[in-house]
Amino acid sequence: MNSPLKQDTKHDTRRVRTGVSGLDDILSGGLPSNHLYLIEGDPGTGKTTLALQFLLEGAKRGENVLYVTLSESRHELLGVAASHGWSLDAVPIFEMTPQEEELSPEAQYTVFHPSEVELADTISSVLKQVDQLQPTRVVFDSLSELRMLARDALRYRRQILALKRYFSGRNCTALLLDDRTAGTQDLQLQSIAHGVLMLQNLGRDFGINRRRMEVRKLRGSRFREGFHDYVIESGGVAVFPRLIASEHNPGSSRTPVHSGLDELDSLLGGGIDTGTSTILMGPAGCGKSTIAILYCISAAERGELAALFTFDETLTTLVHRAEGLGISVRKHMDSGKLLIRQIDPAEISPGEFVQSVRERVEAGCKIIVIDSLNGFMNAMPGETFLIMQMHELLSYLNQQGVVTIITLAQHGIIGTAMNAPVDISYLADSVLLFRYFEAAGKVRQALSVLKKRTGRHERTIRELSFVKNRVQVGAPLQEFEGVLTGVPRFVGNSGEQLSRGKPGPS
Repeated sequence: MNSPLKQDTKHDTRRVRTGVSGLDDILSGGLPSNHLYLIEGDPGTGKTTLALQFLLEGAKRGENVLYVTLSESRHELLGVAASHGWSLDAVPIFEMTPQEEELSPEAQYTVFHPSEVELADTISSVLKQVDQLQPTRVVFDSLSELRMLARDALRYRRQILALKRYFSGRNCTALLLDDRTAGTQDLQLQSIAHGVLMLQNLGRDFGINRRRMEVRKLRGSRFREGFHDYVIESGGVAVFPRLIASEHNPGSSRTPVHSGLDELDSLLGGGIDTGTSTILMGPAGCGKSTIAILYCISAAERGELAALFTFDETLTTLVHRAEGLGISVRKHMDSGKLLIRQIDPAEISPGEFVQSVRERVEAGCKIIVIDSLNGFMNAMPGETFLIMQMHELLSYLNQQGVVTIITLAQHGIIGTAMNAPVDISYLADSVLLFRYFEAAGKVRQALSVLKKRTGRHERTIRELSFVKNRVQVGAPLQEFEGVLTGVPRFVGNSGEQLSRGKPGPS
């Protein structure tokens, strides 16, 4: 576990499941029972949806539950539930919104100040419902109404303290929802609550908003600190816990994995080792994705599971291109050995993507391909977070014995002025470099291994070609110098091969 985790105490005898598996994971099993919790978030962050899931989980377990609404009507709550396919028949709703007759001028108070009457009546009515139903889970939606009824901060704080004392001895776990309409964080309220969960909605210049949550505190209990992405989808709130690689122990020894091309395996000193990460780096169109697919197909033919996440190509284009090179992608997709998932970086958060990768690993995938890192960057808010996120993801995959292959497109086509949008080569165990070079008036392709931490590899440069519906890796280009510069010099004994412009031997 990472150091910021709080430790359990002897008082944590039972935890209450929230109905959201990802949130329960963050909370180390759920909320400690019989306490009062604060759920803060701007309008639209999913507080009501999360609260309904909390109550529905209790109803499913045979518990008495109660939803107290001071802002939304019963009709609105039923509409929210219907949008997720839920029935609230087992969830009593106590509606405290003003009735039509209460809005008339004759119904307004004239002797006492409205706050003195309405706050007392509201609290009294709510506690009466609690006494009658004896619920083990209660939701108050929302505190902004109580804050307006109290009018001053002192009275409001006293009322929340009274609620906390009231529920402390009633075997009841209460959630207080706050839409933060007061404009600032209520630190006094956070100090009263046993735990605080903050929901945020972050706007992006393009694509969907990014939602994330943070557990601000959870007294006497352990939890995973930091921000965790979540989405609101049909079926409720789905939370993606932040990946911490150190929580997952290594589970396999290292063995070489073959690509299906003997020459490529020779270049890599026998193949890529399990439990390592490899970056395929080069300009656009040089064959990085094709080589990555070969490893997936080779794994599928061995009876193993492989997954490819593509950010740049559509699924149709990828399959059509691979089949044109004689790579049987569709056959292995139909058999279930190969999963190819098209990712839209504008419609996914980094946490959701990492969760998708984890699910494939837990399903038994031995090879994970991310094509490309450039597309993954577009789903991230900044380069600093990308490097940290990739470090945790690669560490986790390595510890699980997975072969991870990442493609990275560099800027530029031919020449030495090649650069990448971000340098993460130091994170990878192996780096395979792709280059274009000019020879006899034709553009050809070459590849070489820059590093391999887990063993030996060739120092040569080999030619890569796509001819006669085949992928070929040729013999070392010993008759050329300066291939990586893009304009090599022929130093062989004969210029016959150069004059013909044929690919090198394979």
